[in-house]
Amino acid sequence: MSEPGSGPYGVLGWGMTRLADLPTFLDRPVRRVWFGSADGAAGMVGWGRRMHSQRARALAFNHGLPFICVEDGFLRSVGLGHDEAPLSIVVDAVGIYFDASSPSALEQLICQPLGEREKIRAERLCVAWRDARVSKYNHLREYPAALPGKYVLVVDQTFGDASIPFGLASSASFSRMLEAALDENPDCAVLVKTHPDVFAGRKRGHFDWQTLAKTSRVQVIAEDAHPVRLVENAAAVYTVTSQLGFEALVWGKPVRVFGMPFYAGWGLTADELDAPARRGAVSLQQLVHGALVDYPKYLDPETRQRCNVERVLEWLALQRRMRERFPAKLYAVGFSTWKRPLVRDFLQGSDICFVGKVRDIPPGSTVVLWGSAAEPPGMPVDSVPLRMEDGFLRSVGLGADLIRPFSWVQDLSGIYYDPNRPSDLELILERTEFDGDLLARARLLCQGLLQSGLTKYNLAGSIWKRPNGLGAKRVLLVPGQVESDASIRWGGTTITSNEALLSHVRATNPHAYVVYKPHPDVLAGLRRGQSGVEQASMWCDEVVSDVSMGDLLADVDEVHTITSLAGFEGLMRGKRVFCYGLPFYAGWGLTHDFQVFPGRRRTRRLTLDELVAGVLLVYPTYVSFATR
Repeated sequence: MSEPGSGPYGVLGWGMTRLADLPTFLDRPVRRVWFGSADGAAGMVGWGRRMHSQRARALAFNHGLPFICVEDGFLRSVGLGHDEAPLSIVVDAVGIYFDASSPSALEQLICQPLGEREKIRAERLCVAWRDARVSKYNHLREYPAALPGKYVLVVDQTFGDASIPFGLASSASFSRMLEAALDENPDCAVLVKTHPDVFAGRKRGHFDWQTLAKTSRVQVIAEDAHPVRLVENAAAVYTVTSQLGFEALVWGKPVRVFGMPFYAGWGLTADELDAPARRGAVSLQQLVHGALVDYPKYLDPETRQRCNVERVLEWLALQRRMRERFPAKLYAVGFSTWKRPLVRDFLQGSDICFVGKVRDIPPGSTVVLWGSAAEPPGMPVDSVPLRMEDGFLRSVGLGADLIRPFSWVQDLSGIYYDPNRPSDLELILERTEFDGDLLARARLLCQGLLQSGLTKYNLAGSIWKRPNGLGAKRVLLVPGQVESDASIRWGGTTITSNEALLSHVRATNPHAYVVYKPHPDVLAGLRRGQSGVEQASMWCDEVVSDVSMGDLLADVDEVHTITSLAGFEGLMRGKRVFCYGLPFYAGWGLTHDFQVFPGRRRTRRLTLDELVAGVLLVYPTYVSFATR
C-alpha cells in the first residue's frame, strides 16, 4: 500500500465521526465515506477489530489505500469510555496490539533497543505510574475493605471481551488460570476480581461467583473499585488478557498469563502459551517505553492539543489524589438548589447525599456545611463537619450574582476566616515544609497574577491612577467590607465597621491621602452593610467604586483593613498591609498587626512565597471550566 496522501482520512459509519479529537490525534481531517467508495480519502481508519473497521480495511485494500487501526490507549481517561473522550489512543498501521494472531506496530516498537535516556525515561514512568496510582480508567475509589495478609490476584473479564479470542484464549483459559492459582500458591488466599456488572447480573463473567464464594481460600472481589490497591498488595497476578497484567509488571509483580496479550511472550511473564516467534526477550523498560511512549498519542486534558505521556499522567494523578481526599459518602446540609451541582463538582470522588433532616444522617458521618454556619441541632455528636467556602481566586463576577466559582476551599478543622480555632489553612501554613518546586511555582503564580491584574472577583472597571502632585505623600487604601460578613463577625476585634476603620485610619494618618473603596456586593445592592459609605468623605480624600481592585493596589502605598482579602492581594504586590482584625494572612510576620492571636498559634515566620503557596496552591480546590 502507498503512503497516505494529503487529503482527509475516511471512516465508515457515524461512530468515529463523533470522536471530536480524532483529527487532532491523527494530524489530519477525518470524514465519513460510504460503503464501496473511498470518495477521495487519503487512507482509511477503523476502530479495533469491529465490523466497520474490517470493512474499512477491505475498502482500503481494494483502492490501494493505507489503513490504520486505532483503539483506546492504556492510560485513557478518568471516566469510562461512554462518559468521556479518550486522552490517548493507539494508532497502528500494521495490526492492533490485542490481536496476537498477526504482527502489530507495538510489537515492532517493543523490540527496538533503547538508549540510556530512553531507559531512564521508562524507569521514571514506572515510578510516576505507581506514585500516581493510575489505571486505564480512574473514576473509582480504591478498594476499601481489609485484604488477606498474603494473596494472589486472579482477574476475571466479561464474557465476549474481544481481547480474549484475539489473545489466543477462550473461556477454558479462565478455569485453567484459577486451578493454577490455587495449585501454585498453597499458602495464599486467592482473590478473584470480577467485573461489577457480573456481580450485579448485567453481564456474564467466566466464573460462577456463588460457587467461588464456597471454594476454600477463594475470596471474590466484586465491588466497583479502583484496582490499584489489589495489585499493589498481591504476591502475584494471574490474568488471561486483561491490561491489569501490564500494570502489575509496572508494579514489579510476578505475572502469570493464560492468553497472549501485548505484554506476554517477552520473557517478563510466566506464560501458559507459547509466544509467537516474532516476540523475544526484552527488558521491562522496552515494554514500557513501547506501550506508553512510542505507541500511543496523547492529548492535553485542558487544551485538547497533543502532549506527552508525562503530562497526562500528571493530570490523572491529580484527579486520583482529589478523589480520595474525603470519605466515600458525604452528607450535605443547607445547600441551595443552585449550589448542589457545584458541591458535587468540588467533591468529586465522594457520593453526596443532600439531606433536609439531620436525623437522616448516620452516626460517624462527615457532614458538609457552608462556611461558618452553625452545626444544625441534632447532628450526630460523633459526626465530622466539612466546611466549604469561596476560594481566593473565585470568579469573573460576584458570588452573590450566582456566578460559577473557579475555586472553593474545603476545611475539616474550621474555616480560614474564623481565628478562634485553627483551620486547615492555618495548619498548612504552620506545619508544611514548602519544597523548592512548590515555592518556585508560587513565585510564578504570583508574577502571573500581578501581570494579569487578577483578584478575587475580577470585575471590570475604570482605571485609577495615583493623583498628581502628591509627591512623597503616602496613599492609603481602605477596602470596604460587608459588615454582616462572617469574616468580620469572627475576625473583627475592636474595629468592626467601615466607618470605625476609616475614622481610625484618618486619625492615625492625618497627612496621608486615604482612598476608600466600598465592597462591590454593597454597591450592587446584593448585601447589606453600608456603614461608612455615605459618611466616607468625612474620613477619606477619595471614594472609588468603578475601579478594579488590581488597578487600585498597583498605585497605593499601604492597605489598611479589618480582614479583607485585599490585604493578602496587597502583600502579593509588595504593599505594606495593616490589619485591625485577625485575617488568615496576618500573624505570620508579613503584616502590621494590631491584635495578638489567641494561644501559642501562628508562631512561624513565613516568606511571601510560602504564604502564597499555602493560600493559593495547597489549600483551595480549583475546578476547570474546560474539563470540569
